[in-house]
Amino acid sequence: MAYRPLGDRLLVRPKESEEKTKSGIVLPDSAKEKPQEGSVIATGDGARDEDGKKIPMEVKKGDVVLYSKYAGTEVKIDDKEHLIIKESDVLAIVE
Repeated sequence: MAYRPLGDRLLVRPKESEEKTKSGIVLPDSAKEKPQEGSVIATGDGARDEDGKKIPMEVKKGDVVLYSKYAGTEVKIDDKEHLIIKESDVLAIVE
C-alpha cells in the first residue's frame, strides 16, 4: 500500500538511534535520544499561497533531512516507525 502525505507534509523514516556510545556503553531504550535525521519516503503536492497558487516542495523523495526534535506525528507503517512532518519543520537537507 502506498502513502502520500497531503499539502506540504512529508513522510519520513527516522534514522535508527545509536545502540551504544562511542566508548562502547550499551544504551537502554529510555536513555536513547530521539533521532533528528531521516529519509523522505513520500512528499505531498505542496502548500498553497493566499491566491491559491501551488508552492512547489523543496524537499523530494529520497532526500535525507534534519528536522526539529519534537516535530511531526509518529505513525507506524508495516511495523516501522515513521513521522509525518511539515516541510517547514525541516531544518536542512543532508548532501
